[in-house]
Amino acid sequence: MADILQNILKFNPFKKDETSVLGIDLGSSSIKVVQLKRKKGRAVLETYGALALGPYAGLEVGRATNLSSDKIAEALLDLMKEANVTTKNCAISIPFRSSLVTLIDIPTLDQKKLAEMIPLEARKYIPVPISEVSLDWTILPKEYDQEVQFEGEPVDNEVDKDKKTTVLVVAIHNSVLNTYQDIVTKSSLHASFFEIEMFSAMRAVLENEQSPVMIFDMGAATTKLYVVEKGVIKNSHLINRGSQDITLNIASALNVPVDKAEKIKRAYAPNQKINDKDVKDVILLTLDYIFSETNSFILNYQKKYNKMILKTILTGGGVALNGLLEFSKSGFETDAVLGNPFAKVETPAFLEEILRLTGPEFSVAVGIALRKLQEFE
Repeated sequence: MADILQNILKFNPFKKDETSVLGIDLGSSSIKVVQLKRKKGRAVLETYGALALGPYAGLEVGRATNLSSDKIAEALLDLMKEANVTTKNCAISIPFRSSLVTLIDIPTLDQKKLAEMIPLEARKYIPVPISEVSLDWTILPKEYDQEVQFEGEPVDNEVDKDKKTTVLVVAIHNSVLNTYQDIVTKSSLHASFFEIEMFSAMRAVLENEQSPVMIFDMGAATTKLYVVEKGVIKNSHLINRGSQDITLNIASALNVPVDKAEKIKRAYAPNQKINDKDVKDVILLTLDYIFSETNSFILNYQKKYNKMILKTILTGGGVALNGLLEFSKSGFETDAVLGNPFAKVETPAFLEEILRLTGPEFSVAVGIALRKLQEFE
């Protein structure tokens, strides 16, 4: 397996020209693609697009799906044709829920002995036989390895940090990788690596923030939370609610079909009423739960590390909901801003406004395409 963690902590200048690459984000409710090329040291947008997966499963647009690799490949090929994709050189993101990311402290050893010890230590954190997963890891610099912890990990205050090395370990089940490789083959693509979506999102929306920042990634079925400090994920959390739940609540509360509820959600405007019911109140049924979970996550982090999270970056297709930024500013205990992944890419001036609005949906696809371009330095 290609190095999952290669180059996730920094974004390097480009050196060669005219190389096109494709970043692919296979979400639960849609596929997003972004094609970039390198020109005069800049990443340049060539094309992009998104396609709902619901219809391929006999469901409505916006619904989360569990499609076979055949169906996903079919949808991906349809999108590539529709978006006029011209390259087969690609990289694909893997959902956060399909991976395990953890940090382990091990004695400071030379590189050869570290490579031998890390798989042995990783066994303690992986709930399946080590032979069934593919492992990758990166050693964190000393300035990063203080008080770094992922959700559910015990805290060992007795560890002597001067004699320990902190290693970020990633595990992906081989069956997941085989499924993704099958999709690549059936789509006639060439993928040199797969990357967990959290790292792609980080690369796309973060600058050089030194203070803790939270990435709020809202998809159809889930909302992912990542706290990042100095380029390293210090904590993460998965909320089993997403934009699909807003649609289903609208359908139930207003007694309308799901496809109409999806249209109501997308066309939401302040003070909108349907069947004498305030649409905002229905939307907040879901958002209040997500915001409550998010604020608990933030407060627990701040209490544990005695550090304030002053900024939240909103990303993912779910944050395209009209008014979500305003809801977030009043619902979060931090300042909230929309992620703008296309800010790292040269784009046509006439697309600037639409890319600013749709950008959060394409954060993962942009992020993984940017890493793909780094292969051609």
